[in-house]
Amino acid sequence: METTEKVSVAQKALEQGQGILRLAPTWVPRSFCVPGRRIKLHPDDYYVLGGERGGIDERWLSSTTPAKNGPLTGENEGLSQVVYSDGTTEEKILLKDAIDELKGELIGDRLWNEYGAWPMYSKFFDNMGPLPHHLHHNDEQAALIGQLGKPEAYYFPPQLNNHGGDFPYTFIGIAPGTSKEQIKECLQNFTKGDNKITNYSMAYRLEPGTGWDVPPGLLHAPGSLCTYEPQKASDVFAMYQSLVNEAIIPEELLWNGTPKDRIGDYDQLMEAIDWDLNVDPQMMANRYMVPLPVKDTAEMEAEGYREVWVCYKSDAFSAKELTVFPGQTVTIKDSAAYGIIVMQGHGKMGVWDIETPALIRYGQLTNDEFFISEKAAVEGVTIVNPSSTDPIVMLKHFGPANPDLVL
Repeated sequence: METTEKVSVAQKALEQGQGILRLAPTWVPRSFCVPGRRIKLHPDDYYVLGGERGGIDERWLSSTTPAKNGPLTGENEGLSQVVYSDGTTEEKILLKDAIDELKGELIGDRLWNEYGAWPMYSKFFDNMGPLPHHLHHNDEQAALIGQLGKPEAYYFPPQLNNHGGDFPYTFIGIAPGTSKEQIKECLQNFTKGDNKITNYSMAYRLEPGTGWDVPPGLLHAPGSLCTYEPQKASDVFAMYQSLVNEAIIPEELLWNGTPKDRIGDYDQLMEAIDWDLNVDPQMMANRYMVPLPVKDTAEMEAEGYREVWVCYKSDAFSAKELTVFPGQTVTIKDSAAYGIIVMQGHGKMGVWDIETPALIRYGQLTNDEFFISEKAAVEGVTIVNPSSTDPIVMLKHFGPANPDLVL
């Protein structure tokens, strides 16, 4: 009976939105982070889950991936919910359940047949300080603990970066000329205070409106800009830096992602590092991303909009930024399903009202996050901007092998 009801609600929601699902905000706390307070949550709500859970410094978008936050993790934490309302009652179902029921009708047969799931998600990561130097394992390494590898990418939205936080610089990779023995010694010194691993890295100043590509096996210590972060549907990682911003990192996080029978084996930690990727002397040329127009800029502007690729160096996902100019109505076609988050402005998208909230209470619904089915994407999504002054800006996150991503 329960399954029938879920199919019914998912189908009704898809029909109500004419192929576009409305999603509820998904807030995720991190016990080891200090919120940067730029993701529009009400000031009273950043610690609404209690001090032991830590502050809320992430909002997950189009997520079918559960957050792994230890034994205190809440039910369905990290999982996006679809909102259906018939005018009198309101129902929510997990986006994951909707995709499991609707399959290719929602995400397209190409992705469903290959993955049997929505294989990516995005998030806003909003930390006041930097994160430790860490890496995400590749598929081969992650398979040793029954997980998937994790490529990810960063884009720094101007709308969410009115301040840069405490350290708007990201360490990436290992400085050329560093030896494997030097890095291994840092790992062996993990429990001796500051293991000084970032002595052997290079930091780059972060610039709103740009981004970085972070493949598996690449050491990185994200800086304190508020970050839009598309990624593969995985939560595998290991922290390689023992002290950051005067906070000690627990040793268990060093061995996070290591098979139990190899915990204590520093060679295993070294194997997770893609050495050639880390010591690339052309790191900025190969990993830094500036927005790239999806087609001729003059042609788009004549039609009332501008669309750029903001994350485009990974096969596992991609992302665009769409701007609809004031007073314009446009129909945008894509070849694949995608999630969206509205960053600026208000108007209509298909049958839905869309708007950018200035402040959100924990548990409050919004009209700024949606999931577009492949069929609706291919037919074209019509966006109306009634404002005479304010553009509509939205970020769009896509799954693997986007057919439109030809650079």
